Amino acid sequence: MIQSLLIANRGEIACRIIRTARALGIRTVAVYSDADAKALHVREADEAVHIGPSPAAESYLVGEKIIAAAKETGAEAIHPGYGFLSENADFAQAVLDASLLWVGPKPESIRAMGLKDAAKTLMDEAGVPTTPGYLGENQDVDFLAEQAEQIGYPVLIKAVAGGGGKGMRKVEAAEDFSDALQSCRREAKAAFGNDIVLLEKWIESPRHIEVQVFGDSQGNVVHLFERDCSLQRRHQKVIEEAPAPGMDEATREQVCAAAVRAAKAVDYEGAGTIEFIADASNGLRADRIWFMEMNTRLQVEHPVTEEITGQDLVEWQLRVASGEELLKKQDELSIDGWAMEARLYAEDPASGFLPSTGKLEIFSYFGGKLGYFHNDRQDSGVEEGDSISPHYDPMIAKLIEQADSREEAIDHLAEACRSIRVHPVRTNAGFLANLLEHEAFRSGDITTGFIGSLEQDVFEKPDIDHDILGGVALWMSADWGWPGPSGYDADLEIAGFRLNRDRERNVVLWVDGEQTTVSFPDNASIGDFTGEKPFVMDGRGAIAFSNGFSYEVRPRPASGSAVGAAADGAILSPMPGKIIAVSVGAGDSVTAGQKLLTLEAMKMEHSLVAPFDGTVAELNAEEGGQVSEGAVLVQIEASEE
Repeated sequence: MIQSLLIANRGEIACRIIRTARALGIRTVAVYSDADAKALHVREADEAVHIGPSPAAESYLVGEKIIAAAKETGAEAIHPGYGFLSENADFAQAVLDASLLWVGPKPESIRAMGLKDAAKTLMDEAGVPTTPGYLGENQDVDFLAEQAEQIGYPVLIKAVAGGGGKGMRKVEAAEDFSDALQSCRREAKAAFGNDIVLLEKWIESPRHIEVQVFGDSQGNVVHLFERDCSLQRRHQKVIEEAPAPGMDEATREQVCAAAVRAAKAVDYEGAGTIEFIADASNGLRADRIWFMEMNTRLQVEHPVTEEITGQDLVEWQLRVASGEELLKKQDELSIDGWAMEARLYAEDPASGFLPSTGKLEIFSYFGGKLGYFHNDRQDSGVEEGDSISPHYDPMIAKLIEQADSREEAIDHLAEACRSIRVHPVRTNAGFLANLLEHEAFRSGDITTGFIGSLEQDVFEKPDIDHDILGGVALWMSADWGWPGPSGYDADLEIAGFRLNRDRERNVVLWVDGEQTTVSFPDNASIGDFTGEKPFVMDGRGAIAFSNGFSYEVRPRPASGSAVGAAADGAILSPMPGKIIAVSVGAGDSVTAGQKLLTLEAMKMEHSLVAPFDGTVAELNAEEGGQVSEGAVLVQIEASEE
């Protein structure tokens, strides 16, 4: 067994690997950039090595620095986690050439599956069904446009070296093809250093089904059943579950057998995932499920497989890398219950899922520190007081629930999401709960386009619960000595405090900057709290929490913010980033919704659009320029009516 392990990653996955390594008695070494000097994975590891500046391209993506850190600390092996260098065959080979163990598949297996076009050809030869499309070497724009016409719109453009939704665009019509292709290539070049693409037929009722496979150096390969990852936005997974709803045993057997054939075709060792696209217009059928790609690493969503099989997949990885056989044979693996995972992100669904950075001044789960609660599991790379950096993926935590049935898992996970307390960073917790409680999701009747079809109210922040706001006002009156409420005569218990509604008192408060009036009984007091109150006093008022959202409650208006000072028509940078495309010039006429410029930040492209018809009165952005959060990039003057 490996005795010392360097983890070439950060955040949640680094902490996850450390947890298993510690249980196996393995010494762990973390690496960190400037931005991560005080990160949780650094604090939890036995030793940590600084590897460079904050940008990943200068730290976590520099293989030479990571190998040097392993040599310096005497680590025997390197675990790449997921993302960064995890599927970089050259890095894997460099690790082996440095006489270190590589916790992952052989470099030649990564190469075989790393390029989507070559992988699909290999799968065809292995008898694994693949989706119709074009995966040739000719990358001429006009030629690709012709191929798209032959395939038939809509088509999907995919970077051959891509993953995680990057370098991927759905194109509805021929006139949109060129712009989408350019955007894909830019994003793929920035993320993977490779802008070659392939084309696939867009499946109209698609579900994303993937199978966890595992191989060892003795030639054994098993599957650990399937996961359903159909709930996605912009091709990034949001909620995952195992097993897949609606998957019958006969279909499961055929799909999982195809996944094993795919792994054997590349002599696979370690953890891998075979991803399939299913046409679910008539349910899940084996003859309508096609190979998409193989991820030659551990997946973000691996916990749901662990929860239904009772296996620790990181332990399997470490044992296989040490030369051991697989811990279980195929007939020793079975499905127990249902598991579901939601990805808690620092982002604002109401603003197009723009990332939200900053310090996690408040971060708790069910009012307590993140940890384990009966069948609940939370995998996180941050704690209260840590910060979400603009340099990396904005995931805060993964919330995982295991239960006897799918319905029970949904109920528990929705409750967990609604109980999340995070401030001032915005999160998608309330949005996740809305998804989980949606009738279509509960029935299992979803496709990868489900989120895009939802009504806007699912994304928006609702008004604060009146009873919680009443409790805030009541607590403020007691805490700050406001005149009025006194006494205690409880006949109604709400949200952990008690109120009497015989006579009401009105109080004016400001919630997230908006004036509102709240009523509560004239003779009420804070009384005896029966549970943790759903708000936190912060010296300027309170931060209230309701259904996964946070609300700033103040007794008086807050001073103007940078956003407010910018006024109507000002297009602000939502976060620090780089301008990669400017689509307008000063003096140009624009229409509502027209793209003005493209910002690259937190590993994704973000389009900023005109809020209304008008003229570009001011342009403060140029291609290649770095911008700070809140900077006014474009000023639009409204057209005269």
